[in-house]
Amino acid sequence: MGFGIWSLGFAGTWIAAFAGMANGDFVQESLGGLIRGILNDLRMLIREEIALARVEIREQAGRAKAAALSFGIAAAALAFGGTFLLVAIALGIANLLGWPAWTGFLIVALLLCIGGFVTLSSGRKQMATIHAVPEETVATLKENSEWIAKRLSSVRK
Repeated sequence: MGFGIWSLGFAGTWIAAFAGMANGDFVQESLGGLIRGILNDLRMLIREEIALARVEIREQAGRAKAAALSFGIAAAALAFGGTFLLVAIALGIANLLGWPAWTGFLIVALLLCIGGFVTLSSGRKQMATIHAVPEETVATLKENSEWIAKRLSSVRK
């Protein structure tokens, strides 16, 4: 009937010929050649992934630049608006109390300094809890390096 190895060999040769492969030579390729081909494919895949990542990063950088510009314009508008608001508050306080204008500005300045001092002390407390080195990652890296060292020392014995 032709089942088994003979039919598979014939079918493989037929598929190879149909796919444009010459005489099904891929069957006789050595293991080293197969590994070389896999490594070449892997290199090509990594290069293509890196190229794709570069394109995506450039695209995201363009978006980030536009967002940063919007934030800059908003910050400038808020700074001018805040300044005029503080001037209006200072003049309003001075007018409301019937005092000279400089007293209104002095009161606003003192309130801003108190608010800034409270915010500064809060920020310093929060900064004290931040660690520059990620402790869990360092511990994991130490564990991994110890494990690798043990594995290498057991292989050498």
